[in-house]
Amino acid sequence: MPTDNQHAERPDRARRRATIHDVARLAGVSRQTVSRAVNDKGEIDPGTKERVLEAARLLDYRPSRFARGLVQKGAVTAGLVIPDLRNPFFPEVAAGVLEAAEQRGWQVVVWDSRIDEAREREALDVLSHQADAVVGYFTDPDDVLARHIGGVPLVLLERGPQQTRFAAVGIDAATGVEQGMAHLFDAGHRRIGMLDGVHGPGPRRQAFLEQARRLGLPVDEGWVVVCPEHSVAGGESGMERLLTARPGITAVFGFNDLIAVGAMRAARRLGRSVPDGLAVLGFDGLALGELVEPALTTLHIDKRRLGRLAVEQVVRLRAGEEPLRGADAWVTPELVVRASA
Repeated sequence: MPTDNQHAERPDRARRRATIHDVARLAGVSRQTVSRAVNDKGEIDPGTKERVLEAARLLDYRPSRFARGLVQKGAVTAGLVIPDLRNPFFPEVAAGVLEAAEQRGWQVVVWDSRIDEAREREALDVLSHQADAVVGYFTDPDDVLARHIGGVPLVLLERGPQQTRFAAVGIDAATGVEQGMAHLFDAGHRRIGMLDGVHGPGPRRQAFLEQARRLGLPVDEGWVVVCPEHSVAGGESGMERLLTARPGITAVFGFNDLIAVGAMRAARRLGRSVPDGLAVLGFDGLALGELVEPALTTLHIDKRRLGRLAVEQVVRLRAGEEPLRGADAWVTPELVVRASA
């Protein structure tokens, strides 16, 4: 039976990035002619140019930055695609990428996709021409990503290595949520709701429901409310709906810390004190959690390590090595107990 690595390798070989040699061979011309045609330089017969460009289109050939003279030899540029720079979680991840890249003398181009799948694909289209590798958050499946990345090394953030054929760095949501749910259960909570993010159902909701079943809690999908956005305001809106649907809950797990802080604000406004009337648990470990009152209990993620691991994956891919897999490619959240739960 093939291993996970074998499954991951097979598509990559099938989608090897076309080279200038491939275009020259298909068009029946020299490499120099291909270079002149695709860069629109020098004297070239119009018919020959058209034949070369058609060959390039058929092969999805994308000239390297070196071929276009855009960078000095030896320089490395990495593209970083972040979904929402307004969310303080993602700048911390970006900081990890930037620090690790700077140590290697790399440049990093940052693209904010604004939680928009079309902008994610646009980022890949642009960065596949401008960068030597791309790191980022993407919602599309592998086959769609492959069509847009054009063979440039790609590292996916917060996608488990077993969930993609590309290199990845995942967050072990199951282990983190297990810690958080055990903490709430040990504190006596048996009616626990969840405020999920807008892109669910994902690993955090799955882990929440699995732990609820394992602990024998009367919890199902009806105990989960999807917040309209990953923000404090989104958490407030979601908490109001959850308390209307499940007024008997004694604890709530927020998809992230921003949503959890919003849940605390809504609970207090609706007459539920935190933590006596309602325990609140977050997920992310933002510095914000220490500043609110009461301080937020959370599942802390080492966000800078997440970014550093992504750069390590790029290093391995560029060296022709196998990407990190298994425990080495995961970041495990750690429970930080504060006053909110």
